[in-house]
Amino acid sequence: MDKGVKLEYVGTPGKSVIDKKGAFQRAQSAFRNWITADGSSGFKAESGRYHLYVSFACPWAHRTLIVRKLKGLEDVISVNVVDWLLNFETGWEFNEKRDASTSDTVNGKKFMKEVYKKADPDYNRSITVPVLWDKQKNTIVNNESSEIIRMLNSEFNAFCKTPEQKQLDLYPEDRRKEIDEVNEWIYPNINNGVYRSGFARSQEAYDEAVVALFEALDKVESILSKQRYLVGSCMTEADVRLFVTLVRFDKVYEQHFKCNKKRIIDYPNMWPYVRDIYQTEGIAETVNMEHIKNHYMVSHRSINPFGIVSIGPELDFNAPHDRNRTF
Repeated sequence: MDKGVKLEYVGTPGKSVIDKKGAFQRAQSAFRNWITADGSSGFKAESGRYHLYVSFACPWAHRTLIVRKLKGLEDVISVNVVDWLLNFETGWEFNEKRDASTSDTVNGKKFMKEVYKKADPDYNRSITVPVLWDKQKNTIVNNESSEIIRMLNSEFNAFCKTPEQKQLDLYPEDRRKEIDEVNEWIYPNINNGVYRSGFARSQEAYDEAVVALFEALDKVESILSKQRYLVGSCMTEADVRLFVTLVRFDKVYEQHFKCNKKRIIDYPNMWPYVRDIYQTEGIAETVNMEHIKNHYMVSHRSINPFGIVSIGPELDFNAPHDRNRTF
């Protein structure tokens, strides 16, 4: 960011900011170590050694829960879930009294910021989820979701529950170029585009973000009219990364973030695609819509001052999708 530009911190996880144009700028992740199967990185893949801190509400954390489930690593990597209510003074909090939330069973902390401080007492940057924690070294390995899902995909194969889960590769070498290319425009325009629309503080910033968002969604729709998944006939990490935004879209982003030019259910290929992924074994268990809706609509008081949670819309994610027969 340009030095000397006045930046305003806004109510989003991590110290994300609004620039002088009124546009939302997301903070960068700080811990970027890597777990490897052979331990050459200094962090060896082992069963029971690593722990995930997540929020059911957060799409970035949701990515890691999906890949952990698809790879059959539930008994290998433990998980704690923060409260859906995000207080922007104190940050993410552990609250075992809230349904589906937990206490911090590894470090016994009350707030995520205390977990970060345990890893680095001088840490003064973003407090975000997901966090991948090393119980052996008592430190954060990584808090960048795009890197965590790749570790879970490739480095823990020795511990997958079934041979099928071991063989599952969401980032196959022969499709990596295509996956990377898709991720490169989906992340800024869709994954982060809904936030850029919702947290915009000027008409110019909103218009720029929301137009780019729906241009990208139209592009996705065109791709999905020709094939079952974003990069061909098999699910990849690109689909996981897109799904976590699409499954939240009509319930939250369409109304709460003013992303209302179209709904996902208005797209004849994208809506069945969302249902297709949702109905993939294990994925529905990672979706907690109560946490999702409550988090956005109650936590974001700058957008929804009274914290009123809307009643709808009613969506049937289990309705037949027929994409397996179409493609």
